[in-house]
Amino acid sequence: MASISTLGIGSGLDLSSILDSLQAAQKATLTPISKQQSSYTAKLSGYGTLKSALVTFQTANTALNKADLFTATSTSSSSTAFSATTTGNAVAGKYTINVTQLAQSQTLTTKNTQPDSKTAIATGDSVLTIQQGGDKKPITIDISAANSSLSGIRDSINNAKAGVSASIINVGNGEYRLSITSDSTGSDNAMSLSVSGDSALQSFMGYNGTNTDAANGMVESVTAQNAELTVNNIKITNSSNTISDALEDITLNLNDVTTGNQTLTITKDTSKAESAVKAWVDAYNALQDTFSSLTKYTKVDAGADTQDTSNGALLGDSTLRTIQTQLKGLLNNPQSSSSFKTLAQIGVTSDPNTGKLELDNDKLKTALKKDAAGVKEMIVGDGKASGITTIIGNNVTSWLSNTGIIKAATDGVSKTLNNLTVQYNKASERIDSEMARYKAQFTQLDVMMSSLNSTSSYLTQQFDTSSSKK
Repeated sequence: MASISTLGIGSGLDLSSILDSLQAAQKATLTPISKQQSSYTAKLSGYGTLKSALVTFQTANTALNKADLFTATSTSSSSTAFSATTTGNAVAGKYTINVTQLAQSQTLTTKNTQPDSKTAIATGDSVLTIQQGGDKKPITIDISAANSSLSGIRDSINNAKAGVSASIINVGNGEYRLSITSDSTGSDNAMSLSVSGDSALQSFMGYNGTNTDAANGMVESVTAQNAELTVNNIKITNSSNTISDALEDITLNLNDVTTGNQTLTITKDTSKAESAVKAWVDAYNALQDTFSSLTKYTKVDAGADTQDTSNGALLGDSTLRTIQTQLKGLLNNPQSSSSFKTLAQIGVTSDPNTGKLELDNDKLKTALKKDAAGVKEMIVGDGKASGITTIIGNNVTSWLSNTGIIKAATDGVSKTLNNLTVQYNKASERIDSEMARYKAQFTQLDVMMSSLNSTSSYLTQQFDTSSSKK
């Protein structure tokens, strides 16, 4: 008998619908696993969001955890001839500055000229020696006869990076001179030049520091000299116009000579600390927003089977709750050796309803002006084991580490997801196997019923024929 291609044709039963119903019932057993997979996948994403938010907060916490914020100063000068920069430990005060001479680099220029920059000067290969000061190592530069034009000499000197720079000056009327300038200012960096191997080149650019040869060699067109100034009427000489060793934690930058005495004023600058505290409060509140989003709860109607899908991915999560609780407990420093023990004393208070921080800018400014060192002691501490931002930073680092609670929670969720995937695949394979078996059985039933129906029809026909003959 021929096989039946569609279930139910042979038997007259709706076997396809029955099989579909059986399959739907079996697939329904996978739904609880799918829901768990979705829940744990959302948790995994939630931990990623939590970690990212903590990293952002840690950035602001690290920025506030700098002692020099609380000792910062600003500078002002009564003259554009000089300016100053300070480190965090500079002492506020006023200084009288009188700049009488700027430091400058020495420049040597050839006395004799050349008709162009391409014609060779030397008749043989030579070695140029440049000596700056008496305590520096001399620099030697090979100059071939073929490369002894002004351009060749200039390029050889500049390529040697010998602490000097060379250039060609067009003085007009088809005349060119070679000029060499020291990269460093100060009289200690004055140069001497000598050429061995070619007397013509030695005569053209030799310089012994005394200009004894009136006809040849180079002349000092700019004299090497030190900066000279007085600070509070104390004379100071320096080889540079940037002077960092005259006033403790203050660097003077000289631009010009002054007209008599001028004033440099160093004042406390609380703006940097104020900005850092504000940024830290904003970052803390942004972290609280992330906590709220991840633990959001929407009340469901009585009798509902499931929670609202808009609930936070980490609702009721112990890891997040631990971090949130511990972080809140670290906001004060009762062990501070200063008079400041709580953030409220400097204008940072906590809203009991939202958990967010609120900042009173005026109170913070007043505290910093009155006792910036005390505020620093409470917030930064020793930078290792004490201070609000120090301890918070240590804890956040621990939470985010490869052995921290977020990594442990993430690993646990990942392991559960893997187990759920295995369960789902096994159950799905079992259902597919059962459905294949049912289909085979239904096919056999269809074939058998078709055969029985055919036999029944045949017998009925025979009985009818026999009866008609009687």
